[in-house]
Amino acid sequence: MLNIEYVRSLNSNYERIQLDKIPEERKYQYCILGRCQIKGLLPCSLRYINGGAYLYYNITSKQNLARLFGNRNITREWVRDFIWSLKQVQQELGRFLLDMNHILWHPEQIFQDLEDHVFFFLYVPYYEGGSDFLKLMEFWVEHIDYNDETLVDCVYRMYERLERNGEVYLHSQIFEDAECLEKVKMPDLVCTVLEEKVLEEEEPAAMVASDVNTSESGTSEKQTREGKKGIFGILEGKRNRNRKIREEYKVAMQQSMTGLCVAEENFYEKSAEEKKSYGKTVYIEERPELEERTHRLLTTDGRLLASLDTPILSIGKKKGEVDLVLEEASVSRMHARITNADGRFYLEDLNSTNGTFRNGLQMQPYEKKKLEEGDEIKCGKAVFIFR
Repeated sequence: MLNIEYVRSLNSNYERIQLDKIPEERKYQYCILGRCQIKGLLPCSLRYINGGAYLYYNITSKQNLARLFGNRNITREWVRDFIWSLKQVQQELGRFLLDMNHILWHPEQIFQDLEDHVFFFLYVPYYEGGSDFLKLMEFWVEHIDYNDETLVDCVYRMYERLERNGEVYLHSQIFEDAECLEKVKMPDLVCTVLEEKVLEEEEPAAMVASDVNTSESGTSEKQTREGKKGIFGILEGKRNRNRKIREEYKVAMQQSMTGLCVAEENFYEKSAEEKKSYGKTVYIEERPELEERTHRLLTTDGRLLASLDTPILSIGKKKGEVDLVLEEASVSRMHARITNADGRFYLEDLNSTNGTFRNGLQMQPYEKKKLEEGDEIKCGKAVFIFR
């Protein structure tokens, strides 16, 4: 089991792995990683601190997949780019005589630069933990866009074959299966008047043939869909059940609250009829104990920045990637995020360049701190208050 932690220096962020024993620096893999910048691998250096040996991986201005897809889906284009990068890394490792099984495939240890969309992998020399690419595939299964049937079918096939064939599939056949994700560009059709007439004459026959083919293909597709079993069906069924439970609970709560309000209203009306001297009772405002308070982020002069009414609020300057966009040069593309866990809010730094501060204290990359009323949050030079 690797001991992995995040540390921050003056101008860089690192993912640090503590080694069980002092390694032999002259071993080939340590030498090649320390002296060569291998394309697709995180820059690595071997350091000794207080009698212990550590591998430092520079992750400055990069984001790991677990945080990157915390609240959004994986698209077909992203999977295609990832597989292409995987092939490039495989070629680079072969060129330097390195073993692909020494890469950590956990979503927390795979990084992407959000500006140029380049992937970076973490290579551990002489790692004996074995390939865990299946865990990455499980992460894909949970986060892919289920509206894209081609993507779902492709990932399902990858997962099934990887589970059956193991490392052999990872080294070769996965690239062939990923070809189904390539975009197909249809050529422009230029028809003359004569060709248009021919098409019009052949249209009825073509329609009949297409109806037959459609019915046959529809039957085969139906059989294929019915025959599919596995983790996709399990996950989709679980999601549907959870969604149904939440909807039923919401309806039940609304009905119970409606009944409570009617009962209270009838009670007050009866009291008013019995005691006419008091007049008719009316509601002037909602009772404070029934109000749901929404926490907010405010500027130092009291202006509203964002309402914390969602489970996750990401903060940064890259539009389309974060919920709260801060137009400040010192803020990273994905700088920090605030998560709501059962009414408790936590601030987390997302490996930002200039750091995230809570009440003046700088946080470590991916470190979480509970927020309290009135806490000051600083992202780069942007400062706001938690209320």
